[in-house]
Amino acid sequence: MVQPSGIHARRAALQMLDAVLRRGETLEQAEHAALRQVRKPADRGLALAIANEVLRWLTDLDALIDSATKQRLPDDAKPRAVLRMMLAQWLRLDTPPHAVIATALPLLAGGPRRLAHGVFSTLTKQEASLPAVPTLPDRVAERWGEMASQIAPGLAEPPPLDLTLRDPGETRRMAVQLSADTLAPGQLRLARGEAVEKIAGFAEGQWWVQDLAATLPARLLGSGANDLGARRALDLCAAPGGKTLQLAASGWNVTALDISKRRLALLKENLQRTGLKASPLRADALTWQPKHQFHAVLLDAPCTATGTCRRHPDVLHRIGPRQIGEMVELQRALLARAAGWLKPGGVLVYAVCSLEREEGEAQAEWIDAKLGLKPYPVTVEELPAGLQPTEQGWLRTHPGMLPQHGGLDGFFVGRWISR
Repeated sequence: MVQPSGIHARRAALQMLDAVLRRGETLEQAEHAALRQVRKPADRGLALAIANEVLRWLTDLDALIDSATKQRLPDDAKPRAVLRMMLAQWLRLDTPPHAVIATALPLLAGGPRRLAHGVFSTLTKQEASLPAVPTLPDRVAERWGEMASQIAPGLAEPPPLDLTLRDPGETRRMAVQLSADTLAPGQLRLARGEAVEKIAGFAEGQWWVQDLAATLPARLLGSGANDLGARRALDLCAAPGGKTLQLAASGWNVTALDISKRRLALLKENLQRTGLKASPLRADALTWQPKHQFHAVLLDAPCTATGTCRRHPDVLHRIGPRQIGEMVELQRALLARAAGWLKPGGVLVYAVCSLEREEGEAQAEWIDAKLGLKPYPVTVEELPAGLQPTEQGWLRTHPGMLPQHGGLDGFFVGRWISR
């Protein structure tokens, strides 16, 4: 039997969604196995687009499915999974209904095929639609509290592409060259679509990909150069290296430590491409001992990464109290070590790309109470236009901020000085 064109992409998307929703894998982990047999780049891109849109709009897709069935399908039923994909293609990817049916029904066999066809046909005849803003899963909305209603609008669309420039003095020229917006010196924001390697300046190492929010922790350390030369900075959990590159470009003598061999290789590639200098080091920060203290330590700590939900919507469905609790313990262990590696008067910046209070604000309160460091409040003058520090002098960003410019990843950042 001849398979319809595009069936491999749909099968891969189904496999990825099963890995995320049933086994709790990240989408990045799931795609390696699922896309192994998908050869064409366009089909690989389609598979990822389907999976991402299903995860982004899952609650609303399920509401549509439930509105067209007499008996609710179990959450893990294959017909529900395929219907989610069918609706995402029709309502989000503008795939014609006949093409959706032709490529989705072969994923089912026997009776469930008729069920899926009937439900989908009912919804197309009703001209069903999705809301303007995705509905967050109940447990996520409960965790994020009042912030949830502000975050949700930022999840409706995949994010734009942000670049950080090696030379901030080139901001205006490169913005014109790349038809980009800029929200801060040394930063460009482009529309999605073009392959990163094909964007002007990539081969020459003039920039690297980094969300604007992710640049803020390193920006808060300022210049590393002084009359005595470059000051020492430690970038903990550094790979794949965006913050290391920022610090190196700002004149710091950077030690970039990470435990992952694969991710550290990416950091080294980025250093080579940009021509910036740093000292990559593979080690476990929980057992490693430095030979000297540092003027600055930047800890962008391992976290649940829920702040990346607009680009990685799988985190909306994988993360719960267990994962949050595990990350909190690890973060505190790393913070306790990092605080001891500061010179007197040295600066610690703690950051997480998480929207969970336990990993952000609660950790800052713990630092104030336990580590003997002096708070060093963030000021509005240090931040891009439109962002404000909290009343405690911390920084909190989330996807609903700067909506007219395409939003931000969610970050928490705090800063302290060694007494």
